[in-house]
Amino acid sequence: MESTNTTAFCISCHEMQSTVYAEYQKTPHYTNRSGVRAGCPDCHVPREFGPKMLRKMQASLELFHHIRGTIDSPEKFEAKRGEMAERVWASMMANDSHECRNCHSWEAMDPHKQTQRAQEKMAEGRKAGQTCIECHKGIAHTLPRRDD
Repeated sequence: MESTNTTAFCISCHEMQSTVYAEYQKTPHYTNRSGVRAGCPDCHVPREFGPKMLRKMQASLELFHHIRGTIDSPEKFEAKRGEMAERVWASMMANDSHECRNCHSWEAMDPHKQTQRAQEKMAEGRKAGQTCIECHKGIAHTLPRRDD
């Protein structure tokens, strides 16, 4: 179980190496002034046993698609990026961005170290009861292209 819960395992599929992993390496979740790095499982796999088991079962379907070649080229990946992102975002919305909150909490934030705009937006979001992913889509990966 734990060997499949590593960034190294996640990026062992070439589809991940040249796309989402390459994007993630350019973000503060990978390199930042504090030296804290969030890996794939930190954001995409719950820590609690039951939800972790459910996520692992869902991941087996992703492995099926890897073997089937559903996203085995950059073009196929980009064609499915929006659908895949929507699925992840829906999951994060449904659990109130639980994995984000494993590291980020309102209580630990220092608004004085945020820009004025960030302070205002965070205060608005907190007051409205928003969850992290409502404002922070694209924080670690490229947003899907929109054709509207």
